[in-house]
Amino acid sequence: MTGADREVRAEFTAETITVYQAYGPDIASPAVAAGTFVPPFKRERMTWIKPSFRWMMYRSGWATKPGQERVLAVHISRSGFEWALAHASLSHFDRRSHASREEWQAQQAASPVRVQWDPERGTDLTPLPHRAIQVGLSGEAVDRYLDEWITGIQDITELVAEIHRNVRAGHLDKAEAAIPREDSYPLPDALRHRLGASG
Repeated sequence: MTGADREVRAEFTAETITVYQAYGPDIASPAVAAGTFVPPFKRERMTWIKPSFRWMMYRSGWATKPGQERVLAVHISRSGFEWALAHASLSHFDRRSHASREEWQAQQAASPVRVQWDPERGTDLTPLPHRAIQVGLSGEAVDRYLDEWITGIQDITELVAEIHRNVRAGHLDKAEAAIPREDSYPLPDALRHRLGASG
């Protein structure tokens, strides 16, 4: 795996970026109503946000897995997203980003954010050769996410179900046309190095 395989792709505007999370109705419904995550969502737990729609579909089984029946598109500020990346540590040691394993371990101990790169998925959920970023928030990062970064939450479960029906029927072109467009997110050089990203 080379650095060229790692790129942050997302749906974004000049001010916001869309990330995805999936929960059961007990968490999803109050979040949509409040415009942020509220109890029974637990701030104390790490929460993972995913800019890749297709990877979220893989993770949630097209919103069929227990506790992931509702897919939410969460719109957050780009400044918040970049704060998270600037305070992140990779989940695994990577020589492209760290001079030594000790440096990586020290960064991990000081970071409220974890980043990992997992194989991106196609619309049929088969693994692709490049990787998608997953961002895990804890501690201060969760508080900032809930209280500062989120600008809106949409329940897109019906869209997910429609796309899934087309996938199961073999209508991949129709399914792909309905998936949100994701473009290469412009990362500053310092963040690319920190994350071991290619772009």
